[in-house]
Amino acid sequence: MDFYPRPQLKRDLWMSLDGKWSLCESTINVPFPPQSKLSGYEGEEYRKLTYTRVFTIPASFNESRIIIHFGAVDEIAAILVNGRLVGQHEGGYLPFSFDITNYINRDGDNTLTVKCSDSLSGHYPYGKQTLKPGGMWYTDVSGIWQTVWIENVPDKYISELTITPDLTGVDISVTHNADSFKVIVELDDSDTYTATFDGSNGRIELLNALSDSHKPISPILWDTENPHIYNFTIISDKDSVRSYFALRTISIQDICGVKRVCLNDKPVFLHGILDQGYFQDGIFTPKEPSEYLDDILHMKELGFNTLRKHIKIEPDIFYYYCDIHGMLVIQDMVNSGAYSFLKDTVLPTVGFKRRCDWKKGNSKEEARREFFVKHLLDTISHLHNHPSIVIYTIFNEGWGQFESDMLYQLASRADSSRLYDSTSGWFAQSKSDFDSEHVYFRTKVLRPKSRPLFLSECGGFTLKIPGHCYNPHKTYGYGSCKDEAALTDRICNMYDKMVLPAIPKGLCGSIYTQLSDVEDEINGLYTYDRKICKVNKNQMQLLAKKIASAIMF
Repeated sequence: MDFYPRPQLKRDLWMSLDGKWSLCESTINVPFPPQSKLSGYEGEEYRKLTYTRVFTIPASFNESRIIIHFGAVDEIAAILVNGRLVGQHEGGYLPFSFDITNYINRDGDNTLTVKCSDSLSGHYPYGKQTLKPGGMWYTDVSGIWQTVWIENVPDKYISELTITPDLTGVDISVTHNADSFKVIVELDDSDTYTATFDGSNGRIELLNALSDSHKPISPILWDTENPHIYNFTIISDKDSVRSYFALRTISIQDICGVKRVCLNDKPVFLHGILDQGYFQDGIFTPKEPSEYLDDILHMKELGFNTLRKHIKIEPDIFYYYCDIHGMLVIQDMVNSGAYSFLKDTVLPTVGFKRRCDWKKGNSKEEARREFFVKHLLDTISHLHNHPSIVIYTIFNEGWGQFESDMLYQLASRADSSRLYDSTSGWFAQSKSDFDSEHVYFRTKVLRPKSRPLFLSECGGFTLKIPGHCYNPHKTYGYGSCKDEAALTDRICNMYDKMVLPAIPKGLCGSIYTQLSDVEDEINGLYTYDRKICKVNKNQMQLLAKKIASAIMF
């Protein structure tokens, strides 16, 4: 791995621990989950896993403290260094780290042990993982599935940044143990702007700032066509980190009597695609991080400006690529709890879309809900700094849904700089920024009401490409097509009849299902191996132009 895993808090003194590890008396290639082909794992145990790796501290690590980072480990992990327990973590989608300074031998070998257990319990967020894959449910993952790395920091160091922009400047909050910090912002023409702040908070007001050459600064806003970012460096005592920010806002405004989603105070249509983040040979983890970039650029090539990251949280590098290439992101929270095919899918699909949120449960269910709330807030905190993320989805199609109004208020207080789709698809309650609908199997007249209408899932038409199917004997989707022309025509016809007429009335976005095939589900615009685009690119680009014209008035 030759990229720094955390693009918004970069240091020079770091080392990857990816590569060959020992796992349950076999070997595995980290960070690929053991169920994947890329892992090379030949064992049969996936529920209780013990990883080990021997490493030495580089001679270049000349600062006082050593921090170990894990991108994600599913589902419960205990971390030991040289046989001593360092710490534990629960939940399989978010990063965590520990200070291992007092556990290591700086002059020789160190043994890192990661003990994992993964019951695929509904107590923890699990997304679309299942022990019985089929249809819209996919192969589960266990253990380490994101990068592992160590870095060297001084005694007084920066552990976290919180970056909140608007259209003229940015608020920066620094978690550190020094008395002050200095920010150096890189501007155009090789100019810089420097500001020093006492304590942990600062405000950079670029509208009024002067560069070193004393020229007024005109802020450059971030959008899908010009995703401008400002690189900056923070210095706190002996520590120095590099980061970036972008100037942008997302809001709902009344435009000519219609509620519109606005990017930087201008109406934008969320022309989006459902992105599940699954890969044929690595399941949760692509062979190279550049495959995330390929997906983003392929969708931009087809005219899309939005990815709905569907109930999976990706490594930071994914969101970094969205940031620098101007791809808007709708980030789903990862579901936990029970799922009912009848109640959560069949009945709502045929029109029974009303039910009350669940409010009370037994002690086990209450513990599950407490963890979901913690995971929701941790997700918002973890992803806060990425300008590409504009909306969070709290619940999808009722999966594990409870007290969505309360969670809307909680999430909005935690981060008021984003919008929230409380209940994507159905089972709406009172509080949400959208009226959110899923429409499959048919084309219908969309009637926006007082809130912006968001067609948060639609389409899902299938095209089977021989030689590029995960399972040639099973297929799943929402209406079959015989070839590229038929699939493209069916997609364009759906947009012409259902999406385009509703935009002037208040439809704010649509999410087509989906970016690529996933296992049995063959309704992707690309095959699962990403080798074949199944639609006509020119026609998709023309469709995107029609949508862009419809939002302009």
